[in-house]
Amino acid sequence: MIKKAILPVAGLGTRFLPASKSIPKEMVTVVDRPAIEYVVKEAIEAGIEQIILVTHSSKASIENYFDRNFELETTLEQKQKFDLLKEITEILPPHVSVVSVRQPQPLGLGHAVLCAKDIVGNEAFAVLLPDVLVKDDSHENDLARMIQRFDRSDAAQIMVEAVPNHMVDQYGIVDVAQSPDEGESIIMQGIVEKPTVGTAPSNLSVVGRYVLPAKIMSLLENTPRGAGNEIQLTDAIAMLQKSEVVEAYRMKGKTFDCGSKLGYLKAVLHYGIDHPKLGSDFKSLIQDLTL
Repeated sequence: MIKKAILPVAGLGTRFLPASKSIPKEMVTVVDRPAIEYVVKEAIEAGIEQIILVTHSSKASIENYFDRNFELETTLEQKQKFDLLKEITEILPPHVSVVSVRQPQPLGLGHAVLCAKDIVGNEAFAVLLPDVLVKDDSHENDLARMIQRFDRSDAAQIMVEAVPNHMVDQYGIVDVAQSPDEGESIIMQGIVEKPTVGTAPSNLSVVGRYVLPAKIMSLLENTPRGAGNEIQLTDAIAMLQKSEVVEAYRMKGKTFDCGSKLGYLKAVLHYGIDHPKLGSDFKSLIQDLTL
């Protein structure tokens, strides 16, 4: 089983300015907790036991969030606020660790993944982009199904979702022989970045979840700079396809792009109405505002 997951969090979050000027975009709250906690919990539910943050000097608050805060815990205990104490001490289960490594230069997603090479070692691993929240209400989430498929097939897994045909020019679109059912994988021929409408090989866009073999690290070391003069993960995946099968996994859940302001607001709405304590009142508020 895959036990390590890389979360690239070094980006400056320019799409979320001005909020991200002083707050890491990953720490902006969705309802009552930072967006990145949802991503970490998604990984943990899929069996991940080590979270690797590829970070930047301005993102120390992310590391602090997943650390213990003795002073705060002591204060809550003294004030007998045991419900809050339980919440902040159970953000991470005891068997899960969070480690971090710096990305010294903003050289792209592929470079960010490569920065975690020494921690990953000779193991397969997952990559989760923290801008994207994946909401899956089934008993087993999409990442868990991707990992199980990788364990059975040894084929790298790229999560995809269907998008409207008129929007394919906004995404990386995978080239597949046919569209798989939700929760299933199919061999992928390649990825086309933002194809013009009418020329796309499918309507399946790359979501931001990957399960990759250790070999991808050596390929990244030899990947020349591509789009934006950056080391692109998709270029390394294209190199991997020359020697190994890569599969597109079609997700069952729903995604929210919290790197964009509208996507963030959508996430707040969807997670808000499902909140165990606030959901009912939040629904009433929405209804009042729409009258």
